[in-house]
Amino acid sequence: MGFIFVLNGKRLKNVLLIIFTALFTAWFLFVQNYVQVPVFSTDQGPKAFYRGDQGVVLSFNIGWGDEKAEPILDTLEKLEVKNATFFLSGAWAERHPDLVERIIKNGYEIGILGFNYKDYSGIKDEEIRKDINYALTAFKKLGIKKVEFARAPTGHFDERFLKIADQYGLDVVHWSVDSKDWTNPGKDAIVANVSKAKKGDIILLHASDSAKQTAVALPLIISSLKDRNLEIIPLSQMISDAEPKSSEIK
Repeated sequence: MGFIFVLNGKRLKNVLLIIFTALFTAWFLFVQNYVQVPVFSTDQGPKAFYRGDQGVVLSFNIGWGDEKAEPILDTLEKLEVKNATFFLSGAWAERHPDLVERIIKNGYEIGILGFNYKDYSGIKDEEIRKDINYALTAFKKLGIKKVEFARAPTGHFDERFLKIADQYGLDVVHWSVDSKDWTNPGKDAIVANVSKAKKGDIILLHASDSAKQTAVALPLIISSLKDRNLEIIPLSQMISDAEPKSSEIK
C-alpha cells in the first residue's frame, strides 16, 4: 500500500519557515565558532603585520634581564647570521647601552617594545602614548637614528595601539610562529615549535632572562631553517617585498 503525504498551503509555509530558521541558526553558530573575520585586515587604516611572502624573520623580544641577551648575540655572530630584528623595551635599552651598540654594529634591525613593558590592552590611550614617547626618546639618546617597527610589550593589544603607533610612523609587527621559549619547555620543544615555520613567517623568540633555553636552542633552530632552505631576511625586506598578511590578533 502506498502512502501519499499532503501538505496544505498554510502547513507548507510553516514547515518551510521552521526549516529556514533552523538553517539560519546553524549558519550563525558556524560563523560564530569557526569563521574569524580579520578586524585589522581592511584596506583602510593601520595594520598589524604578522607574515609576508618571502624568507623568514628571526625576531627577539627583550624586556628585562642582564644575562641572556649577550649569549644570543654571541651565537648569531658565531653562526654568521646577518639578519635579525630585536624589539627592545626602552628601559632595558637604557640600562644596556653596550648591548644596544653591539646590535646596531652588527646591522640588526631594532623595534620598540614600549618602555616599561606594560600591557597596552589594559591602559588608557594617553598612557600608551607616554610609554612610546619614553621609548623613542631613550632610543634617540642611544644613537638609534630610525625606528620603524613596534610590538606590543606583552603581545596583547587592540585597535587603539594600531592607530597610536601609526601616528608615530610605526608599523606594528606581531608574529606567526611562537617558539614559546619563555615557558622553558626544553630546547627540543623550542626547536619543534619553530620547525613549523615556513616561507613568509615571523618567528618570535626572547632574549630576556626569563627565556633560559633560547641560546641553547638557537643553533639547532638556525640549522633547521637552513636545511629547509628558508632564508633569514630582514623584517624591513619582508614588509617591502610584498603585501604582508594582516589579521586580528587574539
